[in-house]
Amino acid sequence: MPHLVVERGPHPGGRLSPGRRLWITGHVQGVGFRPFLYRLADQHGLTGWARNTVGEVEVLVCGQPAAVDDFTRDVISAAPAIAAPRLRRVEDWQGPPPQRFEILASEAGATPRIFVPPDYFTCNDCLRELADPADRRYRYPFINCTQCGPRYTLIEALPYDRANTSMAGFALCLACRREYTDPADRRFHAEPIACPDCGPKLHWTAMDGGAPQDGAAALDACIAALKAGRLVAVKGVGGYHLVCDAADTAAIARLRRLKPRPTKPLAVMAPLAGEDGLAAVRRIARPTEDEARLLLSPQRPIVLLGKRAGALPDALAPGLAELGVMLPYSPLHALLLDALDRPLVATSANISGEPVLTAGEEVEDRLAHLAEGCLHHDRPIVRPADDPVWRRTAGRVRPLRTGRGGAPVELTLTTPVARPVLATGAHMKNTIALAWGDRCVVSPHIGDMGAERSMEVFEQVGTDLQALYGVRAEALVCDAHPAYATTRWARRAGLPVSSVLHHHAHAAALAAEMATDDPVLIFAWDGVGYGGNGELWGGEAFLGRPGAWRRVASFRPFHLPGGERAGREPWRSAAALCWESGRDWPECPDRDGLARGAWERRLNTPATSAVGRLFDAAAALSGVCLHADYEGEGPMRLEAAANEVLAADGAPTRGAALPLAPDTDGVLRADWAPLVEPLLDASCSVGERAAGFHESLARTAVAIATTLGREQALSMVGATGGVLQNRRLADRMQALFGAAGIELALPERLPANDACISFGQVVEQAAADAQRG
Repeated sequence: MPHLVVERGPHPGGRLSPGRRLWITGHVQGVGFRPFLYRLADQHGLTGWARNTVGEVEVLVCGQPAAVDDFTRDVISAAPAIAAPRLRRVEDWQGPPPQRFEILASEAGATPRIFVPPDYFTCNDCLRELADPADRRYRYPFINCTQCGPRYTLIEALPYDRANTSMAGFALCLACRREYTDPADRRFHAEPIACPDCGPKLHWTAMDGGAPQDGAAALDACIAALKAGRLVAVKGVGGYHLVCDAADTAAIARLRRLKPRPTKPLAVMAPLAGEDGLAAVRRIARPTEDEARLLLSPQRPIVLLGKRAGALPDALAPGLAELGVMLPYSPLHALLLDALDRPLVATSANISGEPVLTAGEEVEDRLAHLAEGCLHHDRPIVRPADDPVWRRTAGRVRPLRTGRGGAPVELTLTTPVARPVLATGAHMKNTIALAWGDRCVVSPHIGDMGAERSMEVFEQVGTDLQALYGVRAEALVCDAHPAYATTRWARRAGLPVSSVLHHHAHAAALAAEMATDDPVLIFAWDGVGYGGNGELWGGEAFLGRPGAWRRVASFRPFHLPGGERAGREPWRSAAALCWESGRDWPECPDRDGLARGAWERRLNTPATSAVGRLFDAAAALSGVCLHADYEGEGPMRLEAAANEVLAADGAPTRGAALPLAPDTDGVLRADWAPLVEPLLDASCSVGERAAGFHESLARTAVAIATTLGREQALSMVGATGGVLQNRRLADRMQALFGAAGIELALPERLPANDACISFGQVVEQAAADAQRG
């Protein structure tokens, strides 16, 4: 940044002047913070200076004591909306009074405090200019200012200067240069600043061989294709979307057939409309007050909302009562939605399970069978960032997926790490965490690690995090499962490696959010994860604290015919429960008896205690889902069925806690056997059976806590794992624990699913290292 000054006359009070120095840390880069300080000092009649060190801002202000006090207060209270400043240190100062307020050139600091800004939505000021025919950026798809625009996905290195971003190749025109260097302008050092004369441009490719188009003509061609019912790949901020008219059943069917994605829910982007921007959203869904706030927040995430019956085709989310909805967060999205004035399907352009695609060549090559047109642009995406997803459970909106606009997520460690560490996370819903000192940053959602491209992005993100924050990992921590791709990568990486049990990481991540030194009881309920005894865990309760967990409760294990295949074939879990409890299941798809035979001989039939597999079994036994198109389909459909049956107080009409008994190791085991007969009871509706199943599990959790509480006082109880994304279960557990006088903690900063595993690995390893001394 150039040396900039605001001239003032001689300062009253002689040669020495009282003043104050402030060191401001937090999210103060890439948010227009130094221009804000410049204008704030001018407003309060102060002299002094501001400069960037590495990752924070140092400020000196001199003037009337009351004005200095007001400035210190306003640094936090009046900061830009997308900033998150913290006063790390404040000192009184006395010396020769400066004659002016200056913005000094950046200076390297001894201890970097780097904060990487996330990508921001398009602010209202830019949207007004975008729609103003008299403005020079009218309908320009890359409009931005210091309060909006891409950050994380275009930063190549820090400090956050244009030369260190993917905008470095776009030389500023004279008009943009004037704005960029004027401290009174809201584009003062807006690093992605651009206009139609000097910035990125659109390019349209018709996959049927039609004439390519550039600039405004490319945008018009895309709009025409969408109006004609075409499937289009559109390059956004953190990757490409596959887009089509959300009301066009033929286009939706074609998208599902070709992706292929037969039943997995599709997200919808609705136009900004009405006084509060949500009029179009309310025509298709029923957002609560907190869901509405989240939709409009700077993150602009996908939020799961209750559907309005008949507003859009059921094919968008078949068998479910909710629809994922978001608002346009980039100027390009805003232009498309304004022109079409209707909701659009906006799902990630990727091969199922892989990270979102970011390069036009890859999109045209790998999705040529699907996209009928591609709207590209020439601003490179440095790293992918998929859309974040949130859902309201247990009275609050909570994250299901971290991503664009909200990541990297930074968390403070109660127990610092002994040395910089990179945690490689889980196999599904992978994220990476980098930790040093008391800081931990968690990457955006990467994806499932079963594909070559997933591992490529995994390695890129791990390298990027270290480069961006100026921290080189000296050790790795991974999942204990020896077959995970991330575990194998860690073992090959050449650094010291520690492993953490999957469910210990789940428990540690939540315990870190609970922020207590007292022992806690945490339920870790999910699909399957590697357990300490060779079992596949997933229905565990742990007592203790990070680094010192004791497994105190679990579910009766059962053997899964087909092993990992059970995750996509719920009938296998259902068959296992029936076979182990000696019950007949006439609808079992194992017509040739091969699965039964293998199960009897214990061939590829690992034992598991996973509650996620119990949900799969319940979905199959009740007739909701025998084969799943996507992970969690059976449980999601089961929840939707359960929500159709509610008593006046919100509780179901049946469902009791499961029997509990200690095993030979003293672990309290919940016996699932009483669930089977009610799930097969055809005299009850599917909804009644589903509701009873949810109620039984919620009451079982309370029974476990109550039983354990007779032997040891429980100060706090928490619940986490992918199963706790189920709103019906989480709501009932919260209500039942509350009725028992126990507060139940659920994850709030990170998802309950495996996206939290990398953070939990860091917390667990830091605690273990500290205990070893």
